[in-house]
Amino acid sequence: MSYTIAAQVRTEIGKGSSRRLRHADKVPAVIYGPGKEPVAIVFDHKDIINIQENEDFYTSTLTINLDGSDVKVSVKAMQRHAFKPLIEHVDFTYA
Repeated sequence: MSYTIAAQVRTEIGKGSSRRLRHADKVPAVIYGPGKEPVAIVFDHKDIINIQENEDFYTSTLTINLDGSDVKVSVKAMQRHAFKPLIEHVDFTYA
């Protein structure tokens, strides 16, 4: 199955800005890989909360629509809230 997530490049980096994003129902994330610069991104929590329940989400290649261009990625790591059904941060690698 193919998954597409709409995202924007994040300009503010750090703990405070990430907390502000989470309060606004956004998920901070990063895309990294060999030979490419890491890119800090942000997307809506509602875009990922339902699709991450599918088992093939973690093993398939995802498409991130990053400011109009499509980037193929796979999930490397995902941090969740301790007891709430919230995703706090996602690490993607270039596919």
